[in-house]
Amino acid sequence: MSWISALADLQDKGEACVLVTIIEERGSTPRNAGSKMVVTAERIFETIGGGHLEYKAMQMAREMLESRSQDTRLERFSLGASLGQCCGGATVLLFEPMGQPQAQIAVFGAGHVGRALVPLLASLPCKVRWIDSRENEFPEQIPANVQKIVNDEVVDEVENMPPGSYYIVMTHNHQLDLELTAAILQRGDFAYYGLIGSRTKRVKFEHRLRERGFEEPLMARMRCPMGLPEVKGKLPVEIAVSIAGEVIATYNALFGEKTAGQEVKKGESSVARLLPASRRS
Repeated sequence: MSWISALADLQDKGEACVLVTIIEERGSTPRNAGSKMVVTAERIFETIGGGHLEYKAMQMAREMLESRSQDTRLERFSLGASLGQCCGGATVLLFEPMGQPQAQIAVFGAGHVGRALVPLLASLPCKVRWIDSRENEFPEQIPANVQKIVNDEVVDEVENMPPGSYYIVMTHNHQLDLELTAAILQRGDFAYYGLIGSRTKRVKFEHRLRERGFEEPLMARMRCPMGLPEVKGKLPVEIAVSIAGEVIATYNALFGEKTAGQEVKKGESSVARLLPASRRS
């Protein structure tokens, strides 16, 4: 795959990468200026010449990915004994972080609240999979970063989400809500799980989940009722704003390490933040 095709594919998947470009060459070098390589956490696309130079570039790019750095970086390398290459020339590499990981959100249910919530989520830098078995419940216009999925076997869609996803369940059927809850809790690798309903519904679901062998610490991670308690109201848009607020608050939880020069808290979500740094408190 060419570097430009790789970038497009990675952007579509919401996978972070670093574009490495030779911007200057002096003397004998393995590749000419303009040569590019795309580096992800696990793969590379194209090459800047191989050898120890490429290994060092991959190492630096992956350090940038691990630290979630969004700053470009210039590095000069002498292709001599220190790099174990006999070219004898020198090269300057430009490192450009691309495609900050996007939040992956599954919304189950295209009812009144779902139709109010999804446009709010779609206005954020995230990818939404909107899932229902009833195609006629979806509006005609679907936001660009929302994938409409019509599937009679709605529960099967749980396993199609990547680790660290957000799940929001608000279907028209309580038994379906229960089956989705069991499938999501069974995975256990979710960053957030919100179930629409009252405290009474939660008590009933917890009782049934205990009968299936689910333990208290795992069930405690389920948000039901979900949404910010400060946002009152029973209208679909009011409920949607409350849920969206909780999603944003959770995504903006700071990482358990120093990221991009910021001091962050421990024990909170490592999922990508939704708001730009200029708008975070």
